Amino acid sequence: MADDTGTVVEQPTAKVIGFWQCWAFTVGTMIGTGIFMMPALLAPYGGLSFGGWLITAGGSIAIALAIGRLASRTTRSGGMQIYVQDAFGRLPGFLVGWSNWVACVISTAALAVGFVGYLTAIVPGLSTEPGYQAAVAVAVIWTVTLGLVRGVKEAGFVQLLLTVLKLIPLALVIIWGFVAGKTENLPPVNPSGDEPLAILSATALLTMFAFIGLDVGAMPAGNVKDPTRTLPRAVVTGTITAAVVYILATAAVMLLIPAGQLGSSTSPFADAVRGIGEWAPPLITVGALVSIAGSLNGNIFCTAQQSMAAGLEGIAPKILAKLNKGEAPWVSLIFSSALASALLLLNYSRGLVGAFTFLIMMTTVACLVAYLVCALAELKHSWRNARAWAAVAVIAALYAAFAIFGAGQESLIWGFVLIALGVPVYYLGRQPAVIAASAPA
Repeated sequence: MADDTGTVVEQPTAKVIGFWQCWAFTVGTMIGTGIFMMPALLAPYGGLSFGGWLITAGGSIAIALAIGRLASRTTRSGGMQIYVQDAFGRLPGFLVGWSNWVACVISTAALAVGFVGYLTAIVPGLSTEPGYQAAVAVAVIWTVTLGLVRGVKEAGFVQLLLTVLKLIPLALVIIWGFVAGKTENLPPVNPSGDEPLAILSATALLTMFAFIGLDVGAMPAGNVKDPTRTLPRAVVTGTITAAVVYILATAAVMLLIPAGQLGSSTSPFADAVRGIGEWAPPLITVGALVSIAGSLNGNIFCTAQQSMAAGLEGIAPKILAKLNKGEAPWVSLIFSSALASALLLLNYSRGLVGAFTFLIMMTTVACLVAYLVCALAELKHSWRNARAWAAVAVIAALYAAFAIFGAGQESLIWGFVLIALGVPVYYLGRQPAVIAASAPA
């Protein structure tokens, strides 16, 4: 259909994405750069660090169950924005979508920088040329973006391929660790002697960021085959897959590298596989590049789906909802990637090396707030007639609240500032909805 400016805006209808593609969007977006340093970060906390993994995995699975339950009630693209909008209204829905969109734009720039960082291990000359680094990072963003512009079917295929490829080197480490690793390399249960609850809290906070992005598999509902069944299964299965990979990979590296060496390792996965052969460490580096590329593909896809959904719902300019023949939201893709590129170039030109760390912490809080509100949305739907699901929603909400406050006061304040900035944006950009909002079941 066309709006009053003549812009053609249509709800996505081509059912070209199946379970495995949605699974890959969840797994591939979550598993990025963080896993490759996590064993070294957790080594000082000893065996209790696995308790932190279990806490974050359990809380994240509860969030995935809540989001999956919400996804089963609608066939509209947009993910968390749609669920919150249907439960609490257009402004809360927009604020969730806004904060998620900003988080994705910032993450796109950060992932591109991370890609170049790993690339310098293969192309050492890049490490001394900031201008070339910036050019390569921008080129990576636009290579992924142009691939996504081809269509959602192609986007799903690429995401599935990259996810499988990124899991291969991680599987190699896991298998090698449990075959060649030694139990005497494992760190003591509590080497620091600190209070166990304090250690569990610290490690849970370190690992919780690894699960940001679990909702991405639910974003493209309009293009998913049988979305009310496919999306819940894909999001929950994807979150469980990532949790299993995280825990097994951390254990494998700890089995292969003595605890005293692991804490100071700058490339724990590469160090862990040196015993296989000279070819193994470079494979891990390539695996890291593929891992980042998969996260970048899912992240840019999520960014565009989010702004497209806002355009469709009339809470952002409708041109953002414009689709091409492949049903890719090409305007949203170009707009979002242009902003990410500008942010990236600003980082390089002004030397704001620490800026991305702060920005990611800030946007992570915003994402966790979105998870909290989604858990409350599921609680609202289920508390009267589905008590078991209401209990899951309560667990998800409590975990999200724990993660939010654990992020630190500065990140917490700026995260809520980011969300609040969406209020004037909402009133400036809202328009009549392109499609009618369906009532929740």
